[in-house]
Amino acid sequence: MFGVITAVFFLFTILPGDPAQMMLDKREDSEQLEAIKKKYGFDQPVLVQYGYYLNDLSPVSWHSKKTEHYTYQSLQNSDHKKLWDSNNFTIALKWPYLRQSFKSQGKNVSSIIAETLPNTVVLAIGSIVIAMILGVFFGVVAALTKDSIWDKMITLIGTLGMSVPSFFSAILIAWLFGYILSEYTHLNMSGSLYYVDDMGEGVHLRLKNLILPALTLGIRPLGVIIQLTRGSLLEELNQDYIRTARAKGLKGSSIVRKHALRNALNPVITAASGWFASMLAGAVFVEFIFGWNGLGKQIVEALNQLDLPVVMGAVLIIGFTFVLINILVDILYALLDPRVRV
Repeated sequence: MFGVITAVFFLFTILPGDPAQMMLDKREDSEQLEAIKKKYGFDQPVLVQYGYYLNDLSPVSWHSKKTEHYTYQSLQNSDHKKLWDSNNFTIALKWPYLRQSFKSQGKNVSSIIAETLPNTVVLAIGSIVIAMILGVFFGVVAALTKDSIWDKMITLIGTLGMSVPSFFSAILIAWLFGYILSEYTHLNMSGSLYYVDDMGEGVHLRLKNLILPALTLGIRPLGVIIQLTRGSLLEELNQDYIRTARAKGLKGSSIVRKHALRNALNPVITAASGWFASMLAGAVFVEFIFGWNGLGKQIVEALNQLDLPVVMGAVLIIGFTFVLINILVDILYALLDPRVRV
């Protein structure tokens, strides 16, 4: 995470343009610019700004008590608990402070992300569930019917799924099922998880809007999971312990379900976990095309508006998700495979 934070900060720091001018658009004057730079620490050298950024993100942070000092301003904008309080500075315990949006009238980035991230998580979970269920099923069928017409058809579908870019499949699926066949599917080309009633009767859940973006986002991991399940299961079926089980008279379905498939799932879980994490980042095109109000769509809008704190905060959240999921997968390995625990 330290590496991600460092890369994100310096990547956006070297971009052309003055952040203070981005915040004020064309309404700035020299006095306003100076006030904004002083308030947000933009008047300091890059390394000092980097120190401020680390201080903002650190759970334990240092803050000057001078009211015009940037660290004092950042403390006022985040929930905190004082650990040490002296005449000149405060040491506080707080949640990481992702700063404030340039364009949303000083709204905290964490609040903006909190509004959109749950929708992206729902979309990613729906996509990976579809990919896992269908991918493992078709992968098992392909392995058990090796070299048959079914095996070749399933392998072809998996290869196509891995090859088609998400933005292309999103446009194609939205056009086909949300426009051409909408009379039969009753699905829309765009829409989010919740919609506001035009009559002012409140916000309503609309799960059918999840179907097309989840299917689109799940196509590529579906292809990968099919191939991995097939290859891994074929390898397990050739192991000595499978021959022993057959020699003992166990049924073929029981051998596949209770023994071979369980051991074959490790590489599948690795792929699924990696795809789940990447879906939070890769959902940008899918969310934008389907109008899904998630983190990906928020990133696109923030980039168009040059709202750098929102983009930086979103990238850090995605990086943290990758780290967290990798840790959880290591734990899951030990639960599935006793050899890992040993």
